[in-house]
Amino acid sequence: MADQAGGWTGQPRFQALIGVVIAIAVAVGVWLYKTAGRETTDDAQVDAHVAQISARVSGTVLRVLVKDNQPTDANATLVEIDPRDYQIAVDRARAELLDAEAAAQAAQSNVPIASTAAAGGVTNAQSTIEQAEAGISEAEKGVEAARARLAAATSRVREVEANSTRATRDVERLKGLLAKDEVSQQQYDAAVATAEGQRAAVDTAKSQVLEAETGIRTAESRLVQARSGVKSAQAALRSAETGPNQVAAIRSRAAAAEAHAQQARAVLAQAELNLQHATVKAPVAGIVSRKSVEVGQNVQTGQPLMAIIALDEVWVTANFKETQLQHMRPGQRATLKVDAIGGREFNGHVDSIAAATGARFSLLPPENATGNFVKVVQRVPVKIVLEAGQDPEHLLRPGLSVEPTVYTR
Repeated sequence: MADQAGGWTGQPRFQALIGVVIAIAVAVGVWLYKTAGRETTDDAQVDAHVAQISARVSGTVLRVLVKDNQPTDANATLVEIDPRDYQIAVDRARAELLDAEAAAQAAQSNVPIASTAAAGGVTNAQSTIEQAEAGISEAEKGVEAARARLAAATSRVREVEANSTRATRDVERLKGLLAKDEVSQQQYDAAVATAEGQRAAVDTAKSQVLEAETGIRTAESRLVQARSGVKSAQAALRSAETGPNQVAAIRSRAAAAEAHAQQARAVLAQAELNLQHATVKAPVAGIVSRKSVEVGQNVQTGQPLMAIIALDEVWVTANFKETQLQHMRPGQRATLKVDAIGGREFNGHVDSIAAATGARFSLLPPENATGNFVKVVQRVPVKIVLEAGQDPEHLLRPGLSVEPTVYTR
């Protein structure tokens, strides 16, 4: 009876143990069922676009129109830098542009003039050469005619001199005969008149010689002038033949003047751009953070002034273990539990999976080929975006801790 009683006593204990084991198995099964097809990590945080605002130009800050943590709209004025130096640069660049454009216009207007002159220069020079050569021919004929007249006049002088000499001798002979009354006074007077006429003819012939010599000198002078005209015309022709080169040079100077004007336009555009950069504006809408600029501060080009956090578009960067990525794909549903908002959950989906692990982007990436190797499970960044309208109050801020769950099936 005692053994039977002991057996009945131990049976409830065994049944209780079996019940506990079954409950544990059911709980484990339920847990496995609920956790199957999902991946969770606590290594995740909120990310957003951060626009770093820096000075594009140097100068003294006149006004700062925003404060830390202040919302701002896109294209709103943030900082104003003293623009006077840049306004002066714009005025100077505009004046230089006007001067360069005037010079370019003047140089361009010389091109058609030079082209027309070059086109007609050769024709005019050739015509001048022909006229000068005709003048040489005419002058040569004049010289020949003058020399012929000189020869005729010289021959005439010799002839009349001979006749004068004969007439003079006749007078002397008749004078002796007149004294002997062998000739009449009339014959003597006729001989004297003849001798005087011959002497006058000699003078006339000599004057004709002088005129002929003067004519020769005049004709030779004309010939020299004609030959000089040919040389001048030939020089003009050579100069006219260089007309295309001169036109090319003028075109080059016009192109250089236009290039200078274009350079002046670029300088003016840069000056106007610098003047615009003296007013620093917000590139995006967001919250002002890390403001480090104050009124009166002398800022330099590239100096950071503040940052703007764009909260209209935030996402979650979750660093999942590489063993959790087997079934994870872009587009899969995800829930996001945010600690800072009392564990509030947001709905989202997987946008993309990084092309490398986070360690590969570190300052000193691991070199597994050197030293002793210890296998470490790597983490891969996964971008999870929120569904539209999940955060209208902009409660999610970059850096907040998030516990995402991705449903892989």
